[in-house]
Amino acid sequence: MILVMTQSLAFNPKAARFLDAAYDEEVVLRRAQGRQVHSIAQFARVGGSRRSVTEEVALAFSVSRNQAYLLVETSCALMARLPNTLAALERGDIDLYKASKVSQLTREVSDEVAAQVDAWMAGRLAGRDPTAIRKSVDHAVQKFDPDGYRERAENKRALRHVSLDHEDETMSKLSGYLPAEVASSVYASLSRAAKARRASDQSRTLDQHRADIFAERLLAEDGRGAPRAHVHVYVDLLTLTGVREDPATLAGYGPIPGWLAQEIAADPGSTWSRLITDPSTGQLLEASSGTYRSPASLARLIKARDRECTHPGCHRPAEFSEIDHITTWARNGSTDHHNCHAACKIHNMLKEEPGWTAEPTGNGGMTITTPTGRTYTATPEPLHDPRPQPEDDTPPF
Repeated sequence: MILVMTQSLAFNPKAARFLDAAYDEEVVLRRAQGRQVHSIAQFARVGGSRRSVTEEVALAFSVSRNQAYLLVETSCALMARLPNTLAALERGDIDLYKASKVSQLTREVSDEVAAQVDAWMAGRLAGRDPTAIRKSVDHAVQKFDPDGYRERAENKRALRHVSLDHEDETMSKLSGYLPAEVASSVYASLSRAAKARRASDQSRTLDQHRADIFAERLLAEDGRGAPRAHVHVYVDLLTLTGVREDPATLAGYGPIPGWLAQEIAADPGSTWSRLITDPSTGQLLEASSGTYRSPASLARLIKARDRECTHPGCHRPAEFSEIDHITTWARNGSTDHHNCHAACKIHNMLKEEPGWTAEPTGNGGMTITTPTGRTYTATPEPLHDPRPQPEDDTPPF
């Protein structure tokens, strides 16, 4: 005779109470998001153009422009034509992120189709995860608007692009927005090549091989040549030479450790330019050309000084931004480093919106005033920590 002994886990009422309490708070948060939706939609009705409203929400909430846009668009859609989804949010059945899955996929359909999808989804929201909700909405849109779905799919394929998102500890995510069959083929090709390499090189995982092949293919400019990277790194000379280990700055990313800056600088293909800083502030005074002979152009100085778009909360690298006047030329604005700054195209156009003003604060800093009277200031980080000036030992007489 064989005896099989099993032991069941005992019910833990204390743990259950904690989880119940956490879920109760989640419901409170969801209902609060429902009230927030009402306020944001009302602000969108009276706050000016959609661009102005989006930028002001981004500043007030300290979020990216894309996050603010999603928040405004979702709030307006829920209030205007998705009453069942809004009711689910107000009851606490779903959170705002799940509600956004309904609003995003119905954004380009007619009011009639949106109403059909909203009604069809009413019993398919509570207790479901965001991916399941998105798939159900996608199914419903195809069901109620097949011709429109086909047309929008063709338009979306024309919007294919590549995006870069910076993450922590020297890492970033490079992703492509591609037609599904193309993206699947690219991934399959990378996987086949990675498996072949993995068979002879066990020092790296399959994921590492796949990522390395991805980078090699993209950096080979002619498809066959050696990889070449073009990045801007700002590093203190003392850190570059190894005397200090202060962080450097990778343009568009932010702080990187000194050892990584040293590795980049040591690459045979790297080129150096001299940046002269004020030792008492760490801010830029001059950006020389690579020849060390001619003075820096105004554009070179401003891009090196600002490093990013000067609009608070925008992190687009200055080398991909425009150089523009703060006080416009039409208003007698001067063309110098005091009145010129780096601004991405979106925020360069924002100053034309009613109620928006900008004032330089020095050293590349900018104070923005919004139509509701709020002010926000951003100043680039010093290229190095301020250093005390050496004491003058010269006798007074």
